[in-house]
Amino acid sequence: MARDQRRRDAVREVIENEPAAPENLQHIHSVLALCGLPYRDPGPMREVLREYGRNSLSLSAGRLKNPVTGEMEAQGLPYGPKARLVLLHLCTEAVRQRSPVIAVADSLSGFMREMGFAVTGGERGTIGAFKEQLNRLAACSMQIGLWDGKETASTLTVPPFRRLDLWRPQGAGEVVWQREVQFHQDFYESLIKHALPVDIRAARALSGSARKLDLLFWAGYRLRALQRPLRLTWDNLHKQFGADNASQRSFRQAFKADIAGVLEVFPRLPITLDERGMVLNPADPSALIVPPRAIGMARKKRNAA
Repeated sequence: MARDQRRRDAVREVIENEPAAPENLQHIHSVLALCGLPYRDPGPMREVLREYGRNSLSLSAGRLKNPVTGEMEAQGLPYGPKARLVLLHLCTEAVRQRSPVIAVADSLSGFMREMGFAVTGGERGTIGAFKEQLNRLAACSMQIGLWDGKETASTLTVPPFRRLDLWRPQGAGEVVWQREVQFHQDFYESLIKHALPVDIRAARALSGSARKLDLLFWAGYRLRALQRPLRLTWDNLHKQFGADNASQRSFRQAFKADIAGVLEVFPRLPITLDERGMVLNPADPSALIVPPRAIGMARKKRNAA
């Protein structure tokens, strides 16, 4: 049995026997559950456009001030599982601290250990890989296009971050260290209202795959409001989850394997695949072991008690 499968099996047993406690819950913005980042490094591309049914995501790369050279240096587009995990961590800290300002230097290494990553420094260390994705995220800008399918369309400019403070490296071979990151106030306020809970144990089990993380976030969002079966054709699925698979045939094979990996962790997840595509059936959010209500509602109830 492969190591990743053994890990997913172990997590499934823990989740089935130990319901999620508050300390097991992380949070991500609901919009990020619907609009995924690139799966692989886009290379020199400065912009990507993703289509999600009637909705769209435009992601543009930006620049950051280098604390060593003083130059405004171009950053690449964020991609892969580490970018998603960094967003999960930062959104969680913002919700937990009730603050748009996150002290990255004090929290990122601990999060990496919690997710099962060895924390190693230097140019080729794991810290550098996470820092690079944080830089790319902090520099990028997002636009989300919404269309009702008839006559109304809206475009939302969503800059996730307002500020990122960088430190000069302290030793030879070390990389630039992020001190503090600040969410844009509009994004932060929207995050507090629309934070989606994610079981960190599941995120840890799926942390090696960007698409599996996207499926975890997407299913968690959909299940919280789904009233009737949702069917997506293979063409729909290919557009939303198949950015790195040029042909639908290769995408089907990869997608089936990723769905199987998610179901190893959540066997009660009401997803079925057939020749037409995928069906997600209504279910209690406990199928993903997350609270059935928004965190804001639960907090109001506690405060009123």
